[in-house]
Amino acid sequence: MDYRTVLTTCTYCGCGCNFFLEVLDGKAIGTIPCKTSPVNEGKLCIKGWNVHEFIHNEKRLKRPLLRKNGRLEEVSWDEALDYTAARLKEIKEKSGPDSIGFLTSAKVTNEENYILQKFARAGVNTNNVDHCARL
Repeated sequence: MDYRTVLTTCTYCGCGCNFFLEVLDGKAIGTIPCKTSPVNEGKLCIKGWNVHEFIHNEKRLKRPLLRKNGRLEEVSWDEALDYTAARLKEIKEKSGPDSIGFLTSAKVTNEENYILQKFARAGVNTNNVDHCARL
């Protein structure tokens, strides 16, 4: 039996609460709040307490999907990224950069949100970036 705790950051909102995932034989089985975290000071909301449950959920997407012949099919990450880059380039050339918009989530870190907005503004040349936490 291999039991470990792994320090990580909650994915449910942008607050950045820290906790330890309890991992038993490679499977996340529980959550322990990090008492030394300056953000959550050893406390967690109900979502943080149960965040480990979605990791092994059977409904969770684990591979990228592309629509082919009217059906969603699993593809490699390389194929999905190549397709996405080609489509973004095609749309930008045909309709301009402001025809593209980006939506991001409170379920990722502030750093990941920053990277997306930086990509939108510097890479695609659009300010069309929105975030669910602004509501």
